[in-house]
Amino acid sequence: MELCNIDLNLSRKQKDKVNNAHLSLVKNIEFYSLIFMLYHVKLDYIKIKKGADMSTHKWRFFRAGGFDQVSIETGKDILSLEELDQKLWAVLSCPVKDLEFDTKTLEYIDTDHDGHIRVPEVLEAVKWAGSLLKDPDFLVKGEEGIPINAINDTTEEGKTIFNSARQILQNLGKEKEGFITVDDTSSEDRIFSQTKFNGDGIIPAESADREDTKAVINDIMNCLGAEIDRSGTPGISSEKVEKFFNNIQLYYDWYEDIIKEPSIMILGESTKDAFDALISVRSKIDDYFTRCKLAKFDRRSSELLNPSIEEYQRISLSDLSVSRESYAAFPIAIVEPEKPLPLKDGLNPAWIEPVKRFKEEVVVPLLGEKETITMEEWDKIKAFFVPYETWINKKPETSVEKLGIDRVKEILKSNYRATIEELIEKDRSFEAQANAIASVDKLVRYCKYLHTFINNFVALRDFYSLKKKAIFQAGTLYLDGRSCELCIKVDDVASHANLANLSSVYLVYCNCIRRGGNDKMTIVAAFTAGDSDQLMVGRNGVFYDRNGQDWDATVIRILEHPISIRQAFWSPYKQASKMISEQLMKIAAARSKASSERLAIQAMQAGTQAATGKPKEAEKAFDVGKFAGIFAAIGLAIGFIGSAITSIVTGLFKLAWWQLPLLFAGIILVISGPSMFIAWLKLRKRNLGPILDANGWAVNTRAKINIKFGTSLTGLAKIPEGSERLLTDPYADKKTPWGLYILIILLIIAIIIFWKAGYLGKFF
Repeated sequence: MELCNIDLNLSRKQKDKVNNAHLSLVKNIEFYSLIFMLYHVKLDYIKIKKGADMSTHKWRFFRAGGFDQVSIETGKDILSLEELDQKLWAVLSCPVKDLEFDTKTLEYIDTDHDGHIRVPEVLEAVKWAGSLLKDPDFLVKGEEGIPINAINDTTEEGKTIFNSARQILQNLGKEKEGFITVDDTSSEDRIFSQTKFNGDGIIPAESADREDTKAVINDIMNCLGAEIDRSGTPGISSEKVEKFFNNIQLYYDWYEDIIKEPSIMILGESTKDAFDALISVRSKIDDYFTRCKLAKFDRRSSELLNPSIEEYQRISLSDLSVSRESYAAFPIAIVEPEKPLPLKDGLNPAWIEPVKRFKEEVVVPLLGEKETITMEEWDKIKAFFVPYETWINKKPETSVEKLGIDRVKEILKSNYRATIEELIEKDRSFEAQANAIASVDKLVRYCKYLHTFINNFVALRDFYSLKKKAIFQAGTLYLDGRSCELCIKVDDVASHANLANLSSVYLVYCNCIRRGGNDKMTIVAAFTAGDSDQLMVGRNGVFYDRNGQDWDATVIRILEHPISIRQAFWSPYKQASKMISEQLMKIAAARSKASSERLAIQAMQAGTQAATGKPKEAEKAFDVGKFAGIFAAIGLAIGFIGSAITSIVTGLFKLAWWQLPLLFAGIILVISGPSMFIAWLKLRKRNLGPILDANGWAVNTRAKINIKFGTSLTGLAKIPEGSERLLTDPYADKKTPWGLYILIILLIIAIIIFWKAGYLGKFF
């Protein structure tokens, strides 16, 4: 509504006043509305900020490794980890493998079983354990176990775990103690050894009360194999029961066909043996009668259908009493047109016994006593066994056949299946309580180990406190008169070295072999004190793992970085000494080679002279003029060097006595200073992170290894205090009196200087 458009019979001047007042009022309302809105926005922002940044828990931090680390000392600290900003966590992820820590606890924390533990999984473990304890301080005590009364049984899960813990103690005969330990929960075999039912759905034979039921359970295990239940006893599951009874039903139904078709068992109980005898000769007899048919078709083929003379000659060279196979391939008898098969005389010796059995078990029961059988009789015999062969080919392939049909009938006659399935269902009724045993074991292990893990994950307290080794430290390496505490297991040396080289730490990779066994592993050790003069690939040392077992260690690779400032101080002099030694060795080798070649040439010339009889050429006369210049040059050089030394010494004597130490210190600083400065810069960069990251960790901070801390990680050999030390070495090299020689040279130089300066002339 616009007031300026309403005609109120006012003058123009009055209308302008009204419009101006309206506009001013609207602007004021809009201004104060904007202020009010901004005020409430600010209040909301402050509330959100306070809720996000202000933690309800008061944290304590300590400084170590160049960064602030949270101090986890109470159960309340652990339960409040969810409020701690992840940017303050020392580690965000770590592998489960190759840690010196309780394996079962790591498996419990790694809920997704991907081989890595991350922050959400740690928080989940903390939350779960805290909800099941009346006093969260049990999580920091690190004791072997907890009183079962410490379990919070006000929740459904807590009540189940409490009852399960009490049941474990009862099974172990420790119900009066009321204190459950990791050892109590670690072995399901001992927990369930005294109980028939343990909730895993597998029942051993002892679960049944009746002996006949136990026998059937043993039959199932005998036919289908056993499964191991929680008590460590072999047993059967419902799957095995179903498969077993289905198989015996199939076998029984197949066997019942004999009753329906009596012609199947043509010879009664002897049918099986007779059929086996028939099968052993059937193909050979079929072959014989087929050959006879061909001989009848063409009598010229008779000779070809029987063994040839060449074949007899071939087998005659071998021992026929041993090599039966050489003539077993011959026809079972001599082939002639329409000739019946002889059952006694005229048989191939290799087939006499099978034919004899065939005659006794098949021919005589079916056709009576015969010396031969015709082709028609042979076809008739085969026809007798067609129903049996058809039936036997339909036999189901099952392992219950070994029980025999009588035992199968006995099992099917009684209601064993229902009885056994009842026992399995009864066992499964204990599943919730038995499965809670794993939760009891998980809770007890968390109370013992979780605090230690947190002090190696949320903070690196164990590593920097030096009171005990961190979970990633595999043991101690003794090599080159030193003990290295920072040793980590490595799977792939090449891959690990690529990233670990960024740590600026002197690293030595070693292959370790356990004596008396085939155990092998690879470690990387950090050398943070001493020098690297005697560290080289191939050197041997001894590695002691966390269990105190010793391993033979051999250096296979080295990542070189400065170890100490002391090493950097002497490094230029050692390098200069090494260079001079190498040059002298090269010169000596060259001189030796030249001398050897010269002697060889002279020997060859002497041999040539002896062989040819020619006199040796006269040696050239000594040229005095030629060598005069050489001697003059040498004299000038010596004079120049002497003058230089004289100038240097004269300059030194011109300095005040207090200036000489400063001069020598300056010279040493010029030589060693750059090396020491570079080493100092690199030692300040030493970092644990890349060493762990190369093993799959996700270190969330720069964990420094400064000079002081690094010195504590590598122990140097020291003679114990109070020990006696004899400095006389009977085998020491004889010392050259270099000090006396230098003193004499200095005295001569001083005399020359004083003489040239005129002091000696004034004196004399």
